[in-house]
Amino acid sequence: MYLTNSLHRCLQQSPEKIATIFRGRQRRYDEFHDRVARLAGALKAAGMKENDRVGVLALNSDRFLEIVMAVWWGGGVLNPVNIRWSVPEVVYSLDDCDTGMLFIDDQFMPMAAGIAQSAKRTPLFIHAGEGVTPDGMLPYEMLIEQNAPVDDAWRGYEDLAIIMYTGGTTGFPKGVMQSHRNVWAGCMSRVAEAPPLKGGRSLHAAPLFHAAALSRALNQFIAGETHVIVPAFNAQEVLATIERERVTEVGLVPTMIQALIDHPDFGTRDLSSVKRLVYGASPIVSSVLERTMERFPGVDFYQSYGLTEAMVVTTNPPENHRAEARRSGLSLSVGRAGLGTLLKIVDERGVEVPRGAVGEIVLRGPSITRGYWNKPAETAQAIRDGWLYTGDGAWMDAQGHVFIVDRMKDMIVSGGENVYSSEVENAIGRHPAVAMCAVIGVPSDEWGETVHAVIVTKPDTRVTEEEIREHCRAFIARYKCPKSVEFRAQLPLSGAGKILKRELRAPYWTGRGKGVN
Repeated sequence: MYLTNSLHRCLQQSPEKIATIFRGRQRRYDEFHDRVARLAGALKAAGMKENDRVGVLALNSDRFLEIVMAVWWGGGVLNPVNIRWSVPEVVYSLDDCDTGMLFIDDQFMPMAAGIAQSAKRTPLFIHAGEGVTPDGMLPYEMLIEQNAPVDDAWRGYEDLAIIMYTGGTTGFPKGVMQSHRNVWAGCMSRVAEAPPLKGGRSLHAAPLFHAAALSRALNQFIAGETHVIVPAFNAQEVLATIERERVTEVGLVPTMIQALIDHPDFGTRDLSSVKRLVYGASPIVSSVLERTMERFPGVDFYQSYGLTEAMVVTTNPPENHRAEARRSGLSLSVGRAGLGTLLKIVDERGVEVPRGAVGEIVLRGPSITRGYWNKPAETAQAIRDGWLYTGDGAWMDAQGHVFIVDRMKDMIVSGGENVYSSEVENAIGRHPAVAMCAVIGVPSDEWGETVHAVIVTKPDTRVTEEEIREHCRAFIARYKCPKSVEFRAQLPLSGAGKILKRELRAPYWTGRGKGVN
C-alpha cells in the first residue's frame, strides 16, 4: 500500500513500454522512472523533507504525472492546486498546509507574483512549463539533468500521501487528507470493478488535480499501461488525439461528453479504437447518455461515483447501460458500492432508511479520509462513529443500486414537497432544443422555494419558457415543473467540469440566508 510500487513493477516488467504521450512527446517507463528518481533527488536537495507539502499549479501534462510520483518517491506530500482558483484561494491552500514548494507552468505564470507577495511563506517556485524559466525560479529540466537519482523513500500505508482541497462551497476550502492506504484502497476498488484494459491507452482530459482524474491515472500506473494526456479538455483536440494515438479508454465528466458528441469534428474522426468510456463527477442527463451511446456503438460505458473524501465509492458497469437496463432505469443509477466500501442511506438521526426512501449517503471503509487538515471540528462533523456523512441525497433499490437525487443542501422544498433537481433536469434534458440545464431553488414568499431552471439551448434552436413547462408536465408532477426559466449562453463550470450551482443561486439568496432547508 505505497503508491510508488507501480513504478518498481513497470521498471522490472515492461521498461520499454510507452508510459506517457503528451502532444507527440513520448517517454518509456524506464525513462519515466529515471526522471522521477532524479526529480525526487532535486526536491530533496532543494530542502524537501519527509512529510513536507509540495504544490503543483499546472495544466495536465506528462510532467504533472512525473511531479506526482517524484513527490512521493522523495517522501513528500502532494498538494494539487485547483486550476480555477484565484490568487487568494491558491494562497489560502498553500498557507493552510504550509506548502513550501510550488511547481507552476506557463499557464499560471501571471499568478506567481501575487502568490509570492501574499503567501505567509513564499514557496520555492519550480517552473514546469515549456517556455523560458523566469528569474528566481528553478528550471524543471535542469533539475532532472543535474541531480542524481535517489532511492524510493518507501512511504506507504498510514503515511500521508496527498492533501486535496475541496471547492469551498460552504466557506473556506477544506484540505482532505488521504494516506497511501486510503488512495491505494480506492484504486483497488476501481480495479476490482473495472479492470484496466490490457495494452490500454487511457486519455486524461479531465483535470488531474481532481480526485477522479488522478485516481484513474494511478490505476493506469498500477496496470503498467500508457497515459495519453492533453492539457485541458478541448473537444477538437480530444477527438484528434483519440484518432492519432489510438486511445482505448476515455474518462470525462458529463459536460465534456456533451461538448464532444456535439462538436462538428465528431463525425469526421476515426474513434474506432475506443473500447471504454468512463464518466462521473456529476449526474448525466438521460438524453445525453442515450445520444452518447448511439454515437459510440459497441463501447463499454462505466459510471463512477466518488468524492474527494472517499475516492471511488460505486461503479455502474456496462451491463447496466444496455438496452434492457436503460428501460428499467438502471442506467441512471451510480451502481453499487465497490470492493471494501460499506454504504448506507440514513435519515437525519443516522438511522438507515427503508429501500426506496431518500436519505443521506454515509460510508466507511479503507479509502475514507482521515479528516480535514487542521480542522478538527469539521472532521468531527463529517466523520461520526466511523461513518463519513457525504451530504449526497440518494435512495437504494432492493439489489443495492444507488440512485443519487441531489446534494442534500441542494434539495428544493416547495410548499412542503421535496423536489430533487436531477429529476427535473432529466425531464428538461429530453427537450430537443436543450443542450444543457441546471435546476435550483429560488426564494418564494408563498411557497418558501420554487423550482428555477437555467437552460442553454442548442445552436439555431428556440424554445419558450412555457414550452419548457409544458414539456416537463409529460414526465414529472406539476409541482416539480419549473416555475421560472432563464436562458443563458453558457453555465458556470468548476475546474473539474461540474456545473457551479452555488453561482447560479447566489444572486437569489445573497442576504436572505436559506431558511427553508
